[in-house]
Amino acid sequence: MTGGHVRTAALGALLAAGAVLWFRRHYLVATVRGRSMEPTYREGDQLLVRRAARPRAGQAVVVRAPDPPLAYEPDGPLTPEEANAPEIEPPPADRLLVKRAVAVAGDPVPRDDFPALRDTTEPVVPPGSLVVLGDNPSVSWDSREYGFVRPADYVGVVLRRLTG
Repeated sequence: MTGGHVRTAALGALLAAGAVLWFRRHYLVATVRGRSMEPTYREGDQLLVRRAARPRAGQAVVVRAPDPPLAYEPDGPLTPEEANAPEIEPPPADRLLVKRAVAVAGDPVPRDDFPALRDTTEPVVPPGSLVVLGDNPSVSWDSREYGFVRPADYVGVVLRRLTG
């Protein structure tokens, strides 16, 4: 091998490593766990996620489970829906969750269907925050239990399903 071939191979390896680092900085491949996003996404689906993309209401997003996991503690009697809801276990802290953004920064706070947001004094969703809900709400642990997704817990927007 001559010196030119060695330099070309080294340059190719360096460019490939740079492309991988760029991809990992801007994108993430997330694997769906659980049934909270059925029928849109199913267990094992792999999703391409654009990190830090500005979310819009209606888009599927990836967020980190709050740390420590928060649980809704009702102040008064439970509504019939709350009383008959199955017990949903929170995921481990810092686990990535796929959910649907139902309200984004500046949108009115949806209090009626979100017990954890009923007592908030915020009239609108705070800057950088989200309100999320699973597409299969009967088995989803989401903003109904833990309130706003803080900016530090927002990961990105789902662009497309890769497998599944």
